[in-house]
Amino acid sequence: MTEQTVLRHLRDDGVSTLILNRPHRKNAITLELWAALRTALDDIAHDPTVRAVVVTGAGDAFCSGADVVDSDPYAPPFVKLQAISEVAQRLHDLALPTIAKVRGVAVGAGWNLALGCDLVVATPDAKFSQVFARRGLSLDCGGSWLLPKLVGVQQAKRLALLAEFIDAEEARELGLVTWIKASEEIDEFVAEKARRLAAGPPIAMAQTKALLNEGADRTMREALASESRAQAVNFATTDVPEAYAAFTDKRATAFTGGWNVRRPEAPR
Repeated sequence: MTEQTVLRHLRDDGVSTLILNRPHRKNAITLELWAALRTALDDIAHDPTVRAVVVTGAGDAFCSGADVVDSDPYAPPFVKLQAISEVAQRLHDLALPTIAKVRGVAVGAGWNLALGCDLVVATPDAKFSQVFARRGLSLDCGGSWLLPKLVGVQQAKRLALLAEFIDAEEARELGLVTWIKASEEIDEFVAEKARRLAAGPPIAMAQTKALLNEGADRTMREALASESRAQAVNFATTDVPEAYAAFTDKRATAFTGGWNVRRPEAPR
């Protein structure tokens, strides 16, 4: 039976909840999940009954990033990056207010998916990481645009280059989490905030959101295009398959910066 990777619930108060639904993999993202998210965001954007959106994960995690085990190893990098960029752009362009509800880990593209929401609510046990460097990759899902805007260039570089894990309290101090709420309180807290957003003036709020988003010197589209070019380069190195192999084998990674490109054969 095909896995339903994204669940969507719409309440009478106009709040639509999107649930990443791969709890057995801590909601790690596959191409199928990206496609389901894109479809869900398109549906929401054209649904006049929706006034606010909550994005969360099933089980005990928000999202552990890209699935390096169940993903298609033969899918061209451009296809993967296009799918990621399409979701990030749709979430960014969505005229409705959005809240990320984070339990457990939010890693890599999963964290950037949360940061792409307007507000972030996390439990005290939440953990965050821009894990890309550990995988031989650079930022995607809008991270190169979102992080400097939220924390400044220096802290963005620290988070991206060191790929450290930080807890919810540090994330809040950096401005990457709006509120921290206990696990038993977060559902009602987010529901109440979402109800308030859904009850607000939709056109004015949409314009306010757009004005704030457009305040950066660089557009999201330009940032996503740059990220895609960078990731395409990364996938041509030996470090990406090495990182995936090390993850699978549960061993330390040995990055070399080598190129995984075959030289053309000399003419005979």
